[in-house]
Order: sequence, then C-alpha cells, then structure tokens
Amino acid sequence: MTNQAPTTPPLWVVTGPTASGKTALALELAERLGLEILSMDSMAVYRQMDVGTAKPSPEEQARVKHHLIDLVQPSETFDTARWCEAAAQALTELQAQGRGALFVGGTPLYLMAFFKGLMQGPAADPALRAELEAKEAQEPGRLHAELQKVDPDAASRIHRHDLRRLVRAHEVLRLTGETISAQQNHFDRDEWQRPCRIVAMQRDRETLHERVKARTEQMLDRGLLDETEAIERSGGFSLTAGAAIGYAECRDFLRGRYKDRTELRNRIRRNTHQLIRRQTTWLRRLREVVWMPPEAGVDRLQSILQTPVSEPPHR
Repeated sequence: MTNQAPTTPPLWVVTGPTASGKTALALELAERLGLEILSMDSMAVYRQMDVGTAKPSPEEQARVKHHLIDLVQPSETFDTARWCEAAAQALTELQAQGRGALFVGGTPLYLMAFFKGLMQGPAADPALRAELEAKEAQEPGRLHAELQKVDPDAASRIHRHDLRRLVRAHEVLRLTGETISAQQNHFDRDEWQRPCRIVAMQRDRETLHERVKARTEQMLDRGLLDETEAIERSGGFSLTAGAAIGYAECRDFLRGRYKDRTELRNRIRRNTHQLIRRQTTWLRRLREVVWMPPEAGVDRLQSILQTPVSEPPHR
C-alpha cells in the first residue's frame, strides 16, 4: 500500500470519547509521518484551561506542532462557527506550505460541522436568550428538564451545565417551531463537504471507567482547583468555558455546594461518564467512522487512514 498525502482529500481524523487513548496514538502517528495536529477539542481553545482539558503538554507540543489550542481567554465567547473558521484557515495555511494535517479530538459537533457543514439556524434573539437564562438562574436544571420532554435527542447530547447550548436549543424551537435535533438532520445525510477518513478509539466500559477514575485523580493532584480559582480571579469563565467538565464541578465546590473533595471527585467522574455516552452517541451516527482498539497500535491506525474512501477498510 502506498502512502497517501493527508493534505489532499480525504483528510485524516482521529477521534473517540474522552479517556479512550486517541491522543497518544495520534501523536505517535503525527511524529512518524511529519504531520501537524489540528486540535478538535472544544475546551482546548481556552488559554489557562490546561489541567482540566488534558491539553497537550509542552513536551508533546515540542514533538508535534499543534494548532487550534489557546485561541481565546476563558471569559470570551467561542462557538462552533468560530472554530470552523479557525480550522479552515489553519488547514489552508498548512496545505499552502505542503504540510500534512491530522485532526485530533473528541468534540463530535466540531467534526460534523467542519466536514459536513454548519446548520443554518435562526439568528440569535437577545431578548429570548435573556428570558431563558433568567429562567435557568431561578431554577437550575429547568432548561435541561424541559428540553428532555420536547427534544430528548438533544437533551442526551447537551450537558445540563452547558447553558449556552441549552439556551440555543430552546431558542431554535421557539423561533422555528422545530427541534434543534430535527434541524441537525443534515448531519445524517451521506454528503460530505470535506471528504475524510475517520478513526475512533474504542475501549470497553470497564476500562474507560478505570481510566476516567485515574484521569480525575491526576487532574486534581495537578491542581485543577487552583487553576479554576486563578481563572475566576483573572476574568472568570464564559458560559461555555464554565460548563466544561472538571471546571464546572470545581466552581461548585469552591462555592460550597459539595460537602467534601470526595463528592467533587465523584461528580467529575459521573459527569465525565455522561460525556462519554454523548460523544459515543454522536459518533455512532456516522457510518463512516472506523472503530479500533488503541492497543492495535499506530501501524493499524495508519493502515486505516491510508485506505481510500472508496474502499471499506477491514474492521
């Protein structure tokens, strides 16, 4: 099999749920083939949010050049459309330089929006958004509970702390009369704006739970609470950044909402497991995704990615 340059269609994507092991394998592949990594992680775009996002370490960034991390402050608003613009610009620049690109990350909405195209929803309604945000402030959890009744598919993919996305889901329904899930049906169509080969890391449930447990302990040991406090002092969190798992729970802990650190750890672990289920649900919608266990190694990953899109890879 001859090598196929990843700077020409199809583009290469390594994804999978949190703690599945995609980062280590992607780094090995990128280093082997001289690729540069385009981060597909919705929380790695924020500066200062290093521990809780498992952002590539300085050593890892020295091994392989990374793009689309540390783009904005945690207090800034950042959405899928802005990421798609930044990703398109970074990809264009790499291709102009003759450099290879490898998309790596676990944010399925970024994947689908960039490769299939953004949903064309209604324009924002500031008054309606203020009304919805006030409703949630008066009764935390209400927007998610109401969304569960009218659009359970969306509720299963949106965390109850993700106020920005909850508000948007209700806004779309109020303004159009259709659920946001119905309007995202374009993600289920066969057409791709940017052809790609997608490999997702797959681990069994028990292994993922053990990895999440170890990951949570490591983040807290490395100073996740201190990092959260520092961000609060230096400008605070936007709605989106503040909903990030790990930071949301640390903020609640710092406000005295949990009885002790044991509850903090358990909350982070529980919410991470819920995130993994949402990520997996998104990825399972895409029949083009090829799942592989990370222990299959970098040779297997490279083989799948180099299989022409017209040829179904051996699963």
